Amino acid sequence: MIQVISVRYIKQYQIYIKFNDQKEGTLDLKDVIAQDPRPIFKALIDLQQFKKFKVAADTIVWENGLDLAPEFLYQKLQDKNK
Repeated sequence: MIQVISVRYIKQYQIYIKFNDQKEGTLDLKDVIAQDPRPIFKALIDLQQFKKFKVAADTIVWENGLDLAPEFLYQKLQDKNK
């Protein structure tokens, strides 16, 4: 089971993420946030709100309640490194 074990803010919508299998790297979540029309995503266009996240329930959880599946984040990192 893939789990996020640490994450830190880099800049803009970029985060540095590390998984329990030791894969790690930088992800840019700008498109994920900007392209989803749901209000929970739209709230995170504000960078001050985007920065308010933590690792919980094996993934990233934002203060407004949004979480992204660890498998989704893992796949994004793998796709980026192809």
